[in-house]
Amino acid sequence: MKITIWGCRGSLPAPGPEKSIFGGNTSCVQVSHKNTSLILDGGSGIQRLGASLDPDTKEVNILLSHLHLDHIMGLGYFSPFYDPDYTINIWGPAGSNESLVARLRHFFSPPFFPVRLNELPAKINYVEIDNSTFIIGDFTITSEYLCHPGPTVGFRCTAGTSVFTYIPDHEPALGSYNFIDPEWCSGFNLAYQADLLIHDGQYTVEEYKDRMGWGHCSIDDAIKFGDLAKVKKLVFFHYDPARSDTELEQMFLNSTHKLQIPFDIMLGRENEVFYLE
Repeated sequence: MKITIWGCRGSLPAPGPEKSIFGGNTSCVQVSHKNTSLILDGGSGIQRLGASLDPDTKEVNILLSHLHLDHIMGLGYFSPFYDPDYTINIWGPAGSNESLVARLRHFFSPPFFPVRLNELPAKINYVEIDNSTFIIGDFTITSEYLCHPGPTVGFRCTAGTSVFTYIPDHEPALGSYNFIDPEWCSGFNLAYQADLLIHDGQYTVEEYKDRMGWGHCSIDDAIKFGDLAKVKKLVFFHYDPARSDTELEQMFLNSTHKLQIPFDIMLGRENEVFYLE
């Protein structure tokens, strides 16, 4: 299994020389195994991903964790949408009062975007998911609702014996019982014994105190969550758009230097590639 990060910034694209190490594009991760490729979220990073696709590949699967703007803002700039030879399958959660396609139409319409959803030349299929298990090519995928404002899911992607879990926006401190009982912990089933977990790590402990209920996580809580779930490697994600590379590295050191952590941890970087056997 090959996992490529095309964007790991949260909330807003944040380009600039002070962010050249970790990148400025918002959430987008590609997962590939043999002949199957999945795209997790359509943040601004999906534009570069689209330009890199094999020209012989004419079917794409996009899995949306939720429909906050930073996770869909790149969809309109994803080149396969404008190719009539492409079939694009979009998987994502519906709202309580609106279907997945109805929610996406809000974005693909003036004044937010000049091209309407039904004007895109590609053939587009929509699949609504909730607490679901489904198969796409070589992957068995489980989605599960998470503690984050609005309908939001995470994904557990299994191919062979490898397990990759993607939980980019998550506030487990509100969806757990002090990280003690797995039964009461949001996202636990998705992350359990994952070989690689990409997880929200936006805040310091002090920042989180003033942002409780906003739907995001401190690095410290992400580590507690990874420890409870017995993951093998944890990669932090969804960085504050205002934070520079230097500030990210310092935040990571301040949060982790006194901890004894029984698994690998690291800050995710745009263009970084991971391989799972």
